[in-house]
Amino acid sequence: MVSVVMSVLNGERFLPEAVESILFQSFCDFEFVIIDDGSIDKSGSMLDAYQGADPRVRVYHQENKGLVDALNRGCGLARGKYIARMDADDIAVADRLSWQVDFMERHSEVAVLGGAVEFIDQNGKILGIAPHPLHNREIQRVLLDRTFLWHPSVLIRKAALTAVGGYRNVTHAEDYDLWLRIAERFQLANLETVLLKYRIHPGQVSVTRCQKQAFGAAAAQAAALARKNGKPDPLDSVSEITPALLTRLGVSVAIQHTMLARGYLASVRNMCDAGEYALALRMLETIFQSSEIRYAEMWTIADLRLCAARAHWHKRRFARSALIAVHAVITRPVILGRPLKPLLNRDRLADVIADCLKKRPA
Repeated sequence: MVSVVMSVLNGERFLPEAVESILFQSFCDFEFVIIDDGSIDKSGSMLDAYQGADPRVRVYHQENKGLVDALNRGCGLARGKYIARMDADDIAVADRLSWQVDFMERHSEVAVLGGAVEFIDQNGKILGIAPHPLHNREIQRVLLDRTFLWHPSVLIRKAALTAVGGYRNVTHAEDYDLWLRIAERFQLANLETVLLKYRIHPGQVSVTRCQKQAFGAAAAQAAALARKNGKPDPLDSVSEITPALLTRLGVSVAIQHTMLARGYLASVRNMCDAGEYALALRMLETIFQSSEIRYAEMWTIADLRLCAARAHWHKRRFARSALIAVHAVITRPVILGRPLKPLLNRDRLADVIADCLKKRPA
């Protein structure tokens, strides 16, 4: 009934928890197709051991070719009616497949089904639950701006995946590009229940990754708009997504900078939530020294500065933290609205700044 597809690249640290969370599912009619994409750690031998112990596990080793190639190979080898995505650093809840198959069997109009995701840090500590709309109309309404389908939580009808041609080489946004293409023909949905524990850890985050993800998302959006307007898909003949390409696709420099800044912000927030303040500060230093977000919206710049203030506060650099927080207020004077909210909820510093601002004359 289900083919669980997972790509692994040097994932030995979290691999046992990820694999065993699938093997101990309450739903049993599945195969587990795993592509070892050129791992040089112990991942390959660990996967071979699982394959030897459980006939449902099918492991394929290959030279490193990247996530898209590995996923397309895994999905091509899949024999199930449904394909369940899984990542090598996450944990599926025990009834995930049971709940998803039950829903999909009762809703033939839905091609992709996700669910609630619970964030955990590298030690398994719960950090929070990601917000997500449940129904197709809500998901489609926001899809051209962002996605609320968490890739390693989804169950996909293989027929729908085949119909749109599988994954494309849209680096670090291959899932978003896929949802946009599937949404043009089928419905999407999320379960309200938590299906997956999504792990936040330092290995996920880099400036380069954020750049590629932001540019990939912008390209996927531009391609979706082109298709909607009856034009050829511009990504069908593209090998690399660059700022110059995005400009030719009609994505302005300001939009590029804003999307990049939002990508940085999401990553920095994740690191702060996971307590990785030193890593967040190193990333922020690189971001603010570059010119890549010069024309980004002021809201996002203010949010980035507040993340820096939060990280410095937790590193006990109180004066530095206060100075950066004030700079954020100057960047966006109405900061007591949206941008200050995360800090107000977490740090005593924000209470001090808020009190000071209230005492200022209008």
